[in-house]
Amino acid sequence: MSPHRSSAPLRTAVVGTGGIARSSHLPALQALAAEGEVEVVAAVDVDGNAVRLLADEAGIPYAGTELDAMLADVRPDLVVLCTPPAVHREQSVAALKAGAWVWCEKPPCPSLADFDAIEAAEKGGDADPYAAIVFQHRFGSGARHVRRLLRSGAFGRPLVAHCQTTWYRDTAYYAVPWRGRWATEGGGPAMGHGIHQTDLLLDLMGPWAEVRGMAARLVHDVETEDVSTAQIRFEGGAVATVVNSVLSPDEVSRIRIDCEKATIELTHLYGYRNADWRITPAPGVPGETAAAWQDFGADEPSSHVAQLRALVADIRGGRRHPTSGVGGRQTLEFITALYKSAFTGTPVRAGDIGPGDPYYTELHGGAPGWAPATTRKEEDHV
Repeated sequence: MSPHRSSAPLRTAVVGTGGIARSSHLPALQALAAEGEVEVVAAVDVDGNAVRLLADEAGIPYAGTELDAMLADVRPDLVVLCTPPAVHREQSVAALKAGAWVWCEKPPCPSLADFDAIEAAEKGGDADPYAAIVFQHRFGSGARHVRRLLRSGAFGRPLVAHCQTTWYRDTAYYAVPWRGRWATEGGGPAMGHGIHQTDLLLDLMGPWAEVRGMAARLVHDVETEDVSTAQIRFEGGAVATVVNSVLSPDEVSRIRIDCEKATIELTHLYGYRNADWRITPAPGVPGETAAAWQDFGADEPSSHVAQLRALVADIRGGRRHPTSGVGGRQTLEFITALYKSAFTGTPVRAGDIGPGDPYYTELHGGAPGWAPATTRKEEDHV
């Protein structure tokens, strides 16, 4: 399929009709539909009653329980996956083979092997259909403003950073059978909760070089961790810490980057506006320069609609979306490396984990005390 350069709306299918579809994806799609950019033409869910109810409520003409049947009958331009991570590989590959672009809710998939299999199903050209991940925090106006200043060198070299996702989840949260399990949730807070702040940190700071991680299971009776920490060294020389927790009653999401000429701070919970960012100039920075840094422009909150708008523009323009391919893989590779370092007690460098490494196919790597009773073999993934 060539770039969708026509002015016709992208014919879009939603797969999975649970909470994230209703709370985030459908409102974003409806906002873009009002702008004439997309048209929701199909919904799919294994629960026939649920998908029919959603289709009736949202005025979606096609409702079905089989993804392959929908792909053959409807031939959508874009498939939005709002399903659990364990099925993302299978569903992404099916959609790509049918000639559709994919926008996949996080976590992207349970392993680097799965991610690479999805990427292998792409034809390879930037204008060809590809799979992109929902990392919406990259797309608010605040992140765009700070990213531009960082990459232009306005703040000088980044030196020290801190990334914090300290949330609270009680016992009832983990009573849901699929939570806290590697096969179904994909990981603990490093994967399922802190991934958005981690992704934004990596996007702002540039390529990471090395990670040293720790993980613990301190409160909840789960397979995965309930808290993790990491030390990072970036290719540019900067060092950083990452903390992910579901044990923290005072919930906050935070990023801080100390550069030669300024400190950048973002403090929020589940999404930010321009007012959630603060830029503090170093002594000696001219007042007019510091004042210009405060001009974030029109306020566009981080959200699914902000990213969807950017994704549609990239599809129409025949461009790679930033969270597809290498741009999406770097975050999953980092989280995989954090787990490997935590469970082996050794530092892990970027590029170390590939086919043949147990962490390439399972984020727990078969580590004693962390791996479930049965694990998948690598040949099941490639």
